Amino acid sequence: MAALRAEFDELWRRRRPEVVAALAAAAAEGDRSENAEYTYRKKQLAEIDRRVRYLGKRLRSLKVVDTAPTDRHATYFGAWITIEGDDGDSHRYRIVGPDETDAKSGLISIDSPLARAALRKRVDDEFEVMLPEGVARYVVVAVSYEAEDR
Repeated sequence: MAALRAEFDELWRRRRPEVVAALAAAAAEGDRSENAEYTYRKKQLAEIDRRVRYLGKRLRSLKVVDTAPTDRHATYFGAWITIEGDDGDSHRYRIVGPDETDAKSGLISIDSPLARAALRKRVDDEFEVMLPEGVARYVVVAVSYEAEDR
């Protein structure tokens, strides 16, 4: 939520006023039909306004989850899970909201097929998930809600 709020503030308080000023300067140059700067700034302003609208709606609908579930042995939102595939490879992921997803850091969206399949699973539970390359089978090796256990 903090990252989205920071992006919203950056766009609304800094970037948008700069673009509006540049658009006004370009408009003052005269003929707008052949004014590339004017056309560019209008498109830039439209993109900023579109993103600001999206962020505004998103921020109003977000809910910050700052407590672990009562059943800390099952996989729910916010859990760090370690899973092992049939091939013996293990992977560690944290189940997060769609706006927090970062595959390189192991943060997967709760909306992803893997996270959905892992929900409510406990250590030693097996599950299947349909991935683009086909059905994959995993076993839950660990579930944690502590960031320092990472």
